[in-house]
Amino acid sequence: MKRCQLGRTCLLLVAVATLLALSACSTKVSRMAPDEVKDLSGAWNDTDSQLVSAEMIADMLQRPWIGDHRAATGQRPAVIVGEVRNLSHEHININTFVADIERAMVNSGRVDFVASSSERREIRGEREDQDLHAREKTRNAMGQELGADFMLKGQINTIIDHADKDQVRYYQVDLTLISLTDNRKVWLGQKKIKKFVERSKLRY
Repeated sequence: MKRCQLGRTCLLLVAVATLLALSACSTKVSRMAPDEVKDLSGAWNDTDSQLVSAEMIADMLQRPWIGDHRAATGQRPAVIVGEVRNLSHEHININTFVADIERAMVNSGRVDFVASSSERREIRGEREDQDLHAREKTRNAMGQELGADFMLKGQINTIIDHADKDQVRYYQVDLTLISLTDNRKVWLGQKKIKKFVERSKLRY
């Protein structure tokens, strides 16, 4: 009888320990607003991408190059985004950053925005297909594309300083707007972000 009770007690303890282990390993997910800021690691995140792109493009659109172009041509300048390089110590999704830049420029209404080289290849393929298969009145002819007047290029750099578990993460984003007519740099933008990441000295 004692052995039977002891066996039941052992099984009960094993079951409780298993439940506790499973509950400790469970994942909890909670919804967040897309614009809510939550900096977990101190690394570059979606908030940095949105803030940097919005501030830099706002500065770019206030500079004289737009008025100069309108005075010379009577038209809004057409802009294309070239290469934006990640020279930082960490993985940064450049495509997301470029998309934030494009959205800020298009929504400003002050410039025309030209599709990227990869987007143009896809669109040209569609026009070729239309040339063969679409009704004549609905075809979009080749040779009607809007040429870009300016190209926006840039890079992201970082400096990481650390002692023990603490870090200072410094980000510098440089963007340059270049005239495709004569290679003039008509705007130079720079944005800096510095973060102090303090980690707990305790281990659990």
